[in-house]
Amino acid sequence: MFTSIWEDLKREFSQGNMVTRIILANLFVFITIVVAKLVLGFPIAGSQSTIYDNVVEWLSLSSDWKEALMRPWTWITCMFLHEGLMHILWNMILLYFFGRIVGDLIGDQKVLPIYILGGLVAGLMYFISANLLGYGGGQPVYALGASGAVMAIVLTAGVVAPEYVVRLILLGDVRIKYIAAFLLLVDLIAIGNNQNTGGHFAHLGGAAFGWFFVYQLRNGVDYSIKFNSFFTKLGNLFRGKVNSGGSSSRAKSSKKKPKFTIIRGSGESTGEQAAPDVSHQEKLDTILDKIKVNGYDSLTKDEKEFLFDASNK
Repeated sequence: MFTSIWEDLKREFSQGNMVTRIILANLFVFITIVVAKLVLGFPIAGSQSTIYDNVVEWLSLSSDWKEALMRPWTWITCMFLHEGLMHILWNMILLYFFGRIVGDLIGDQKVLPIYILGGLVAGLMYFISANLLGYGGGQPVYALGASGAVMAIVLTAGVVAPEYVVRLILLGDVRIKYIAAFLLLVDLIAIGNNQNTGGHFAHLGGAAFGWFFVYQLRNGVDYSIKFNSFFTKLGNLFRGKVNSGGSSSRAKSSKKKPKFTIIRGSGESTGEQAAPDVSHQEKLDTILDKIKVNGYDSLTKDEKEFLFDASNK
């Protein structure tokens, strides 16, 4: 049974979209942490073991500048690390719904860059606020969880398609701009009440990056291109495909910008190639307008296929 489950997960990771891969990565880390807590947290000679706590701190982002500099990996590992079931469940639900919207409307290849870069900005906001406000009683405090990175995804979706409608249990149809605004309000209220102040500052940092990413994208600056190019080169390096000059033909090809960016109202080419023909762009604009007014589910099968093909160009 477990072998079958493992094979299913591997297939989903290799064939699924980026949202699926990020969720599976978070779940893998969470299950590993749960098992580690059972093993490493077991009392030794009648005394509670501290090994598990030390491992979690080793993977979490510290507010102490020395630890943050000496453990650079924590800026990444902290955004995949969860301890509580409800913590990871809430984050993954938000990531699933809003990540799919981002992938459908501006391309699956932009989801991971927004997640990672948004998480880094969230971590930086946490670090700055912890040192300026001094919470923790002078002792290092640690940040973990995907919330900041997820908020970057949420705000990206909210800015790209504010009128996009999703159906919520008990509430019915709700435009995602209201969901994003509600989540921001919760963070502001929590900061005002001094509840998990550092965590909520991190959420605001991630949200700010999501807005900034779309703002720059509409102005022809796509940060996901350099991000994906870097990791393509890194992957080629580990696979031994990089030549003696430090580059490869595949890595060079990744520098090419897409023909256009699917953002309503931009109407500009963001790459070196020619912009698409007018009829194609008009059809795309019409579909995006329809989504804003009636939601994604109002699209016909052909319109959904057209939008999917356009987002992957």
